[in-house]
Amino acid sequence: MRRYSIEDFVNETKQHDKGEGVFELETPRILEINLNGQIWAKAGAMVSYRGNIKFEREGIFEHGLGKMFKKALTGEGTSLMKATGNGKLYVADQGKKISILYLQNESIFVNGNDLLAFEPSINWDIKLMKRVAGMISGGLFNVRLEGRGMVAITSHYEPLTLLVTPDNPVYTDPNATVAWSGTLVPEFVTDISYKTFLGRGSGESIQMKFSGNGFVVVQPFEEIYLTQQS
Repeated sequence: MRRYSIEDFVNETKQHDKGEGVFELETPRILEINLNGQIWAKAGAMVSYRGNIKFEREGIFEHGLGKMFKKALTGEGTSLMKATGNGKLYVADQGKKISILYLQNESIFVNGNDLLAFEPSINWDIKLMKRVAGMISGGLFNVRLEGRGMVAITSHYEPLTLLVTPDNPVYTDPNATVAWSGTLVPEFVTDISYKTFLGRGSGESIQMKFSGNGFVVVQPFEEIYLTQQS
């Protein structure tokens, strides 16, 4: 049938230049980076590129000794690659939905596993969640991003943003928490009865509590992170 021709398929799925800048959503799950210089992206996220682009694994001392130690303590944390050159770079992460944020001298925390790419103008630092070490499987770190530039984050399915106010705190499952505004510092609380109600084995239910003014981004999926072994 004519409607299923190869020509139709190509026309429906081919890449289009949208002229939106450095970051463009080519599809909801593939990010196009119009590279002219340098960009940081999650290691292994490249699916295709055209042009003259060089890829380098993040160096041990790339971001200073402090960050190196933090990455070691988190079981490597999020590994980054540096793409340098000119061309079009396409990145994705296991078919997760991609959201683009433009920071205007603002800050945001992102779960280390949900950070896809960011411009080199963005300052970043790894923040450890020491209080829950050993309580949940991996995912014990997040990345604080600050400055002016583009950041791409990922989520399983459609993300939901919940507003936090002083009189209305928000509680989340750590494994479903994607990001939160830089104005918030989460507390970790436990709920034994909740764990018992769900009929799970031993241990307590760990929840993140957000208080103050800001927002929290969650996904309809509990992501289980595998802690890397040295």
